[in-house]
Amino acid sequence: MATTALIGTAKGLFVLAGERGGTFTERGPLFAGENVDATLLDTRRDALHPTWFVASMSFHWGPTLRRSDDGGATWTEKDEAPVAFPEGAGASVARIWQLAPGPAGEPDVVYAGVEPAALFQSSDGGRSFQLVEGLWNHPHRTQWAPGGGGLCLHTILVDPRDPDALIVAISTGGVYRSDDAGATWRPSNRGIRAVFLPEPDVEFGQCVHKVGRDAADPDRFYLQHHWGVYRSDDGATTWQPHEAGLPSTFGMPIVAHPRRGGTAWLIPLQSDEYRCTPEGRCRVYRTRDAAENWEALSDGLPQSDAHVTVLRDAFTCDGGDPAGLWFGTRSGEVYASFDEGDRWELIASHLPPVLSVRATAG
Repeated sequence: MATTALIGTAKGLFVLAGERGGTFTERGPLFAGENVDATLLDTRRDALHPTWFVASMSFHWGPTLRRSDDGGATWTEKDEAPVAFPEGAGASVARIWQLAPGPAGEPDVVYAGVEPAALFQSSDGGRSFQLVEGLWNHPHRTQWAPGGGGLCLHTILVDPRDPDALIVAISTGGVYRSDDAGATWRPSNRGIRAVFLPEPDVEFGQCVHKVGRDAADPDRFYLQHHWGVYRSDDGATTWQPHEAGLPSTFGMPIVAHPRRGGTAWLIPLQSDEYRCTPEGRCRVYRTRDAAENWEALSDGLPQSDAHVTVLRDAFTCDGGDPAGLWFGTRSGEVYASFDEGDRWELIASHLPPVLSVRATAG
């Protein structure tokens, strides 16, 4: 099964391509020296020949977005910043943190999440973007505070049943939901405790790190928080902790299976103070019962003196069957599993710090 992975690093983009069970070739760095914070392999038009998007810090324009329709052979880049606040917004884009496809039936719709926390939408295949003003003008917005990585909108999820239903997550604003294509938004954080605040049970202000949606039940979500792992069964309205079997409740990424309900993966880190894998052991944790229990997966991963860090967008699923999993570390390793986490392989090493990973297989 042919597989391509885009590895965004602190010094450029690297491309890994090959067949499962074979050798992967490495290409890069593309855009050498640039921070590549987000990528997207958009398969909605053509699953075998996806459109590539790369968001990075351009030397000329600051945060920029490039697009390729030929597997990275050539790229389009506008002469001005493609994702920018309109005049009068009183803000400028510091970073593009997230790129996400719109509804399956609307291949020209692409979303971008930025810092300071805001959502942008493109209706022309990523060539231009407009600010989603309903979220930007929300009365909570001026009270959101930056987390350790900045005030970023890092999760964008479109309901597969309803293209107007959107979920976003913000560090440290929390989870917000819109049912009218972004015109209005409401906080969806009930049950998530903000233990760093004087009153931990607040309407918004939670330090959410990543959110994934269950494949079988679109109203079920999995959430990695700064101080906990949560599940929602009611469309992100309320949340309950689900942490049985985890060595730590701190971590950054969480990934849901693209087809099988009740299955998700995460990579715990030891603590807020020591953001490395617990006990010096690199382990991925999987649930197959909707987060009721988590099991450690370590076959092929280093189990001693492995003090590694995986960021929120450096863990992904490639969509193959069985599901392939990919993650990159701040120390420059890239690991992959082609049997849903049972066995892992080291695919690349000695890269710059890995910031983002996206992959596709078919």
